[in-house]
Amino acid sequence: MKTSMKTRLLALACAGLVLATATAPAALAATGTSSATPSALSSGTPSGTPSGTVIADGRGSVVSAELLARLSAAQVKATLTERGYPVPPRPQGADLYAVVYRTVAVDGTPTTASGVVALPARSRRGLWTVSYEHGTLATKAYAGSVSDGDGRAVPLMFAAAGFAGIAPDYLGLGTGPGFHPYMDAATEASASADLLRAAGELARRQGRTLSGDVLVTGFSQGGHAAMALSKALREDSGYRLRGVAPIAGPYHVRRAEMPALLQGRLDPHVATYYLAYWTVSMNRLHHLYDSPSEAFRDPGVERLFDGQHGFDEIVAGLPASHRDLLTDAYLKRVAQPSGSLLKAMVDNDATCAGWRPGVPVRLYAGRGDREVVIANSRLCLKELKASGVKATLTDVGNVDHMTSPLRAMPRILDWFTGLRGA
Repeated sequence: MKTSMKTRLLALACAGLVLATATAPAALAATGTSSATPSALSSGTPSGTPSGTVIADGRGSVVSAELLARLSAAQVKATLTERGYPVPPRPQGADLYAVVYRTVAVDGTPTTASGVVALPARSRRGLWTVSYEHGTLATKAYAGSVSDGDGRAVPLMFAAAGFAGIAPDYLGLGTGPGFHPYMDAATEASASADLLRAAGELARRQGRTLSGDVLVTGFSQGGHAAMALSKALREDSGYRLRGVAPIAGPYHVRRAEMPALLQGRLDPHVATYYLAYWTVSMNRLHHLYDSPSEAFRDPGVERLFDGQHGFDEIVAGLPASHRDLLTDAYLKRVAQPSGSLLKAMVDNDATCAGWRPGVPVRLYAGRGDREVVIANSRLCLKELKASGVKATLTDVGNVDHMTSPLRAMPRILDWFTGLRGA
């Protein structure tokens, strides 16, 4: 397939990441990351814990925590400015950690996942936590715990404002074993909630305390994950959910994204990327087909989404449109879903429905988005209001997908800071 670099970058934008090497945090290195040897905290004898102390072997317990960087306020400011994210007034320095923690797999069995935790330098007691849910990634090595991108920059932004900032890699990304269950609301929520617990344990090791007050945001797939996590936290008495601010999330695959794709309202290259990834992932969870040849004209597409293929390899293996991607028979199923395909959509399109009122939700999306159409957010808003939730939708303008978080994040930072109180 002949694909221009511009198209590749557009598809990369749909993935919601800033591409960087998996071996060096480029932006952090550029701002002068401390050269001190990073600390590796094992679950058996973590730093500051007497030898022989038993660490609980439960969900959310820390397996390891590596200090990636200790940044001054000036270094954090430089990193955020480079990324295009807002710099909080009177920013703090921050410690950035890559954390491996215990959680559960799709089938409920024990597993591990990885993520990022950023702790502020000055604020130490009663910290509110902000969970940032990242956008679509198909490659393990691109996740925040192992590679530089928004999965590090956004937690740093919130840490600079005096929050504990966290960003889960989700299952199967970063150093997590197995496949990533892309767009699976249940494990987006469980892996994210368990990182909240791990962040609390890590903070205690470093002489900090988290208050239990939680704010949640996320972009693209992360918007969907933010709603899934927040809905779960509404039922968790261990946390006080204070506010939710998702950006351009695909909350309604069946009623918004698929119709936009079939009607030609999405960028075709980006739509093909999303559709292929979603189909492969949902087949692993819901058994949509017996053989990939039933769904894909080229059955080799399935192998691209094993977590090991890089972006260029995935793009090179995909056709230019969904019509060239899917067989005629499967395309008919997508247009009129039933059975396991319909169930996959219904199960994961419920993150905005059935909420208990009491927590404000501010949705953000751009009307010019041709990757995740604003209809997703409009449907989400309607469902939230039907449940009595105090919710709003801010249209950030006639802008593309990747501009949406840059427009929304300054407003979210101000809102979250106001909810906490200066």
